[in-house]
Amino acid sequence: MYMTKLRARWAAGWTLALGFCSAMLAVQIAAAQMPLPAAKPPDGATLFKQQCATCHTSNTSDPVRQGPSLYKIVGRHAGKADGFKYSAAFAKADFVWDDARLDAWLTNPQEVIPGSVMAYRQAKPETRAMIIAYLKELN
Repeated sequence: MYMTKLRARWAAGWTLALGFCSAMLAVQIAAAQMPLPAAKPPDGATLFKQQCATCHTSNTSDPVRQGPSLYKIVGRHAGKADGFKYSAAFAKADFVWDDARLDAWLTNPQEVIPGSVMAYRQAKPETRAMIIAYLKELN
């Protein structure tokens, strides 16, 4: 009789454990099938912080970094930012920054100003457009 009760308890324990495992498996399957929230695409300010802010500032109060401040760059003459010493090649540049020049610059700086030292290149047109839109907001 004792063995019968022991077997019954053992069987009940396993039934409970299997039931719990089945329930947990069902929860995991349901969670796996639920769609994840869509990732928010980065905006121009975020992209600037991620890709440009290491070398450039977006204001005039921060100290100059490797590159000049990009505050009010749209409409500015290339190679003409106060407090920044440009390379000889850049100092000879004779154009004003606009959407097209900024897009070409972000695509391949050495093509726009041979001898420039900026190594950054952005192959994605949509990323360049968002960065340029952000730079225009700074004007």
